[in-house]
Amino acid sequence: MTEWLYQFSPSPTLLVLIVLLVALLESLAVIGLLVPGIILLTAAASLAGHQHLPLPLLLTAAFAGATLGDGLSFWLGYSQRERVHRLWPFTRHPEWLARGVKFFKRYGDFSILIGRFVGPVRPIVPMVAGMLHMPTWRFAAVNIVSALLWAPAYLLPGYLLGHSWDKLLALPANSERWLITLAVILIILSVGFSWCRHLLGRGGWVYMRLARFSRATPRRRRLWLALGAAHPRNEIPLASLALLVVSLVALCGWTLWVLEHPAPSLPMDRQIQALLAPLADSWLAEFSTLMALSGDALGIIALALPWLTWLLLSRRIAAFVHISSALVGVGFANLVFKHLAGRARPDTPDYLLGSFSYPSAHTSTSIVLIGLAAAFTAETLPANRRMWVYWGATLVCLPMALSRLVLGVHWTSDLIGGALLGLVGCAITRLSYQRFVHVPLTPCPWASLVVASLLLLAARIAWLPYV
Repeated sequence: MTEWLYQFSPSPTLLVLIVLLVALLESLAVIGLLVPGIILLTAAASLAGHQHLPLPLLLTAAFAGATLGDGLSFWLGYSQRERVHRLWPFTRHPEWLARGVKFFKRYGDFSILIGRFVGPVRPIVPMVAGMLHMPTWRFAAVNIVSALLWAPAYLLPGYLLGHSWDKLLALPANSERWLITLAVILIILSVGFSWCRHLLGRGGWVYMRLARFSRATPRRRRLWLALGAAHPRNEIPLASLALLVVSLVALCGWTLWVLEHPAPSLPMDRQIQALLAPLADSWLAEFSTLMALSGDALGIIALALPWLTWLLLSRRIAAFVHISSALVGVGFANLVFKHLAGRARPDTPDYLLGSFSYPSAHTSTSIVLIGLAAAFTAETLPANRRMWVYWGATLVCLPMALSRLVLGVHWTSDLIGGALLGLVGCAITRLSYQRFVHVPLTPCPWASLVVASLLLLAARIAWLPYV
């Protein structure tokens, strides 16, 4: 089917024009809200990669379209400042404009950069910047920088997919079963986690039913009040308790099963390793190397250091102690588990000599770091928006874990054990943290902290590879 669709691919010149036009429309005020830019750009980039269209030309087209689109939006806001709120669709949806104004006032110049990657405000923020008379030279500078970052971020995944699609199709026999099974399991776990957390959170259906059930007799009521009394908000952390029980039981059972089947006797491990072996020479191997460098000890330190420093300097001691302890604790737990299991790796490069396979420290540590970041962020948001934070955390942790399979240094069962260990660490940390009266984590200069983390990580990858 893919080859059949590629037969309808437009000419290279038309593809470049399509990318430029879609990038322009997606960045244009109001119109960008109606254009499915990500889908169209990914499809066009995939077709361009399949035709081996020069990547610099494609990126230049996307950069030009994005810069021009934001520039036109800025000019519209600057020249029609008094009339914008009377134009359609803001007459029917004034909250769209209000959301853009609030976003711009909150983040200032950074809002142009951040808004480029945030769907609901992307086409509105440049127009708001013009309405509020942001200096033109400052807008132009931020607009160019944001477009330079946006173009590769949106086009490279689709381009690389189209460029290497033929190689990806050459998979071992029976691989479709494992791919479909893996995808279904990930979707079920992600949806199930979000759903269960919503039900068990304060105000959720299960939480409210248990609260009503506890009021039926004085004994139940005393027990419920006693459980909630240990927490400042008198809230029983059912979600964290359930996560701890389920993940701990699953970790113990999974570890016992792995210890009874030394690698690679598990059929799942052997077949998935054969499935991913052809990818060792593709661009996915280079991407997996970046993920490996981001998820080892130095990479985690680079990512966490700016945030821990801010927590310490801003006197948010409880959060600082818990996150630091969680990272140290999961590192120690990995050493203990690896020593007890003594499981050999599929492949042991020089920098991993003397290191055992089970569980995957990259997986467990990234889940602790990203999972706790998601939990601390979610508690500052309304309940109906928290699931998006956890879905985002899942999408960040998933490539970190799967990169270990592409590099061939872990079995699939190692990743599952590492994920369960990381979830146990997250649950214990949250249960302990919720017992303290702590300083709110807002306001937080998260834009500056994100930039600092990425700069430290880039320096670590460039200057300290595999030490």
